[in-house]
Amino acid sequence: MKHHRLFLFLLLPWLLGGCLHPLPPYEPPIQRAAVQKVRTTAYTQSESDHLRYGARTAIGTPLRHGVVNSAAADWARWPCGTIFRIRATGEIYEVDDYGFALSGRNTIDLYKPSKREMRAWGVRRVTIEILHWGNPWKSYRKMICVRSYRHIRRMMNEIKSWFHTPPPEPVFPAGGICPIPLQTSL
Repeated sequence: MKHHRLFLFLLLPWLLGGCLHPLPPYEPPIQRAAVQKVRTTAYTQSESDHLRYGARTAIGTPLRHGVVNSAAADWARWPCGTIFRIRATGEIYEVDDYGFALSGRNTIDLYKPSKREMRAWGVRRVTIEILHWGNPWKSYRKMICVRSYRHIRRMMNEIKSWFHTPPPEPVFPAGGICPIPLQTSL
């Protein structure tokens, strides 16, 4: 009987889909500047934790690779719509995605179209030039529909604390349905 309880205890977090995972350790934000040295990682749509979203971003648009590439970040540090260039490669990215592991972190995750390219990138510290800052309140509004997730609340609370103005009220169409198909990962 003891073994059955132990088995259930060990199986419970898996059954709950990872709900019990702690948030990533919080890092104090780096200074908001036109040029920043940041830690970057890479991701692709065929990773196991991204399969359920396919080749879609948190805002429901297709992941991009080409002239402008998709990137995921904590939207309190790099709001959705932030466009930057990596100095060493000249690649241009737009923040249009987020992820659980990025919440409260000074890391930007760069979209790569294949696992081979993702692995080749690895983890790098790079200098980025911000070409356009996204709007934190637009990011806040895009997260309203999924605010029940801890990592989303962390980003929303940081936006509120950084910008010291009340968040704008969301405007939903008739029926009160969230107009943006957002990613709902844990």
